[in-house]
Amino acid sequence: MRGMRGMRRARGTREASEAQVPAGASETEGSSEASEAAAKRQRPWLRLPRLSVPRLSVRRLSVLRLPRSRRGRRLAVQGVMALCVLALLPATWMRVGTGSQVGTTADAPAREVAMVFGAGLWKGRPTPYLAHRLDAAAELYRAGKVKVVLVTGDNSRVEYDEPDAMRTYLTERGVPDDRIVSDYAGFDSWDSCVRAKKIFGVDRAVLVSQGFHIHRATTLCRSAGIDAYGVGVDEPRDATWYYGGTRELAASGKAALDALLRPDPRFLGPQEAGVAEALASATP
Repeated sequence: MRGMRGMRRARGTREASEAQVPAGASETEGSSEASEAAAKRQRPWLRLPRLSVPRLSVRRLSVLRLPRSRRGRRLAVQGVMALCVLALLPATWMRVGTGSQVGTTADAPAREVAMVFGAGLWKGRPTPYLAHRLDAAAELYRAGKVKVVLVTGDNSRVEYDEPDAMRTYLTERGVPDDRIVSDYAGFDSWDSCVRAKKIFGVDRAVLVSQGFHIHRATTLCRSAGIDAYGVGVDEPRDATWYYGGTRELAASGKAALDALLRPDPRFLGPQEAGVAEALASATP
């Protein structure tokens, strides 16, 4: 019996000592938290602001739906149609306004200057679309309809020179080098037209470009003061053609603003006598 009592006393003592350990630990933790709180009060810069994270509701993430009422759906359709009309309006205006001033190389009247717009290079050579424009310009020169070819393009980088590549292509097809004039700052169609008028003194010209671009180019050059006739080069209806036609929708909006506001080109510079000198050399 005494042995049993001793064992019970020892067990009770061990349990009491184990029960006292967490109590001491909690006191230690409580004292450490109190000291940290006191330190934060003494050093307020340690306090971090609470960040509130917005809760995303299912309604906010739901996909927009058409109005449920018949009147609401009708208004939505009318709004989409109005946007389509506004997007097509500039291109339609340019096409209608230049309808009688655009044709083929056979229809083009005799003018002293042919103007070819740049259309990109591939490994230093003209792209197929640009090559077709240059072929049409060379055809106009051989037919005696033009005397000088003004090539206008981008030369904003040393490694990219559209006018020189266009010149090389034309000389390879029989156009004399002294009948070719280069405009190295034709960064877009409006810049090319304004510079042709103000820098090179061109008053009348035959413009050469693809069919989807020639109406815009003719409109811009006529707005810049050039008596322009456009020659549209036919192209197969491939992916590039559809891309160019789609791009014209956005470009026509900018062109309409350019024609109305008539801003200065990106780079104007002094007047150049290249076209006048080339015409003088062409005169027998």
